[in-house]
Amino acid sequence: MTESKDTMSKIRAPELQTTGWLNTTETITLTSLRGKVVLLHAFQMLCPGCVQQGIPQTQKIFNEFDPDRVAVIGLHTVFEHHAVMTREALEVFAYEYRLRFPIGIDKPNEQMAIPHTMMAYQMQGTPTTILIDKTGHLRLHQFGHVSDFLLGVSIGTLLAETDEEQATTISSILSPDATETPLADACDTEGCHS
Repeated sequence: MTESKDTMSKIRAPELQTTGWLNTTETITLTSLRGKVVLLHAFQMLCPGCVQQGIPQTQKIFNEFDPDRVAVIGLHTVFEHHAVMTREALEVFAYEYRLRFPIGIDKPNEQMAIPHTMMAYQMQGTPTTILIDKTGHLRLHQFGHVSDFLLGVSIGTLLAETDEEQATTISSILSPDATETPLADACDTEGCHS
C-alpha cells in the first residue's frame, strides 16, 4: 500500500476474492470476522521467505492466540509458476508442513499474472503480512518479514483498543514505508517480489 501513515487506519480492508479454502468447511469473509483482529498472511509455496519465516510465524500465532479474538488466515496468492502451484499441490504442502490455519486460494486474474486479492491490496510480493482491526480497517501492510516482537506487540495493541479508539485513531501501528518502493522480480530468503 502506498497510503500514508495518517490514512492507513481509515481504509476498509478489501474483501478476499478466493476460489476455495483449505482447513475450513466454510468460505471466510472479512465481514464475518468483524469484532476480531485479523492476521492475513499472503504467501506462495515456492517462496523461500514464506517457507522459512512467514509460514512458521503464522502457524505460531494461530497456535498461541485465542481464535475468538484473533483470526489467522493464510492467502495463497500465486503470481508466478502458475502451472505447478495448483490446489492439489497446496493441499500436499499444507499437509506436509502441518498447517492448521485456514488458507484461501486467491482468485486468478485472467488478464494478468497478479491474482485479484493481491491486486486489491496492492501487494508487492510474498510474504506480505496484513493486520486488520476489529472494525475491518487496515492497520498494517508489510511486504517481507515482520519480527515476532513487532507483530506480537501490534496484535496486542489492536486487541487492547476499544471500539471508540479504533473509530478515532488516525495512525497505523507500523509505517507502510517498506512497501512503497517497487522491487525487481526475484525470490530470495526475504521473499518473492511480484
